[in-house]
Amino acid sequence: MNNYQYINAWVDDGIARIELNRPNVLNALSRSMIAEIIDSLTHFDTSDDVKVIVLSGAGRSFAAGADIKEMAEDDPISLEKLNQFADWDRISNIKKPILAAVQGFALGGGFELVLSADIVFAADQTKFGFPEVNLGVMPSAGGTVKLSKTIGYRKALEWLWTGERMGAAEACELGLINKVTPPELLMEEILTFAGKLKEQPPLSLRLVKDTVNKALDLSVYEAMQYERKNFYLLFASEDQKEGMSAFMEKRLPNYTGK
Repeated sequence: MNNYQYINAWVDDGIARIELNRPNVLNALSRSMIAEIIDSLTHFDTSDDVKVIVLSGAGRSFAAGADIKEMAEDDPISLEKLNQFADWDRISNIKKPILAAVQGFALGGGFELVLSADIVFAADQTKFGFPEVNLGVMPSAGGTVKLSKTIGYRKALEWLWTGERMGAAEACELGLINKVTPPELLMEEILTFAGKLKEQPPLSLRLVKDTVNKALDLSVYEAMQYERKNFYLLFASEDQKEGMSAFMEKRLPNYTGK
């Protein structure tokens, strides 16, 4: 389904692929590019042919930040009218697993896109960071919020105030990414992981993601009540019946997402 100018998007055996495709500018995120990313995510999220979504970048970089030339002359009123971050907000509505394979640079908006994914693998030489402070601004698509929720107040301020870059190993230690790989194995390993998720019951994946997202903002008691309701809801699914029958019959389950 590649009717896009700035990304490549396709489906291969249940795994949707979205490849950022402005390699000549290290996949800098223009507003049009973000709109295409969101459009493809939304399409894949509602497609019965897709179980998992994988984000990656063409060329040497995942995404080296926002397109600075595009915003250099903006003012508060033009930004308010544009409301560009409404597109970013839609990422949180994607119910299917989003995996990111990251190499080169994931800076600024590129790092925010990484933080919007559910699972992240990175090549060992990848650099992450929020350099916005060096331009007289700050992250604006959730970077300060997601970074601080993941690594805590003091470490988040350290990176946000200095604008320095962190390596993949440190990002993994801080819990910002899941796994560091040699660059030549990055896509193989992320697609192997995606293949494992593809075989899992889709409704369970969907409601686990929903529950974990809620747990980040609710009290422990409220989150546990929410978890319980999603647990009960899965007992209305054919996949629950299939999974438990397959377990008792000592066979592999055949999940349909119903």
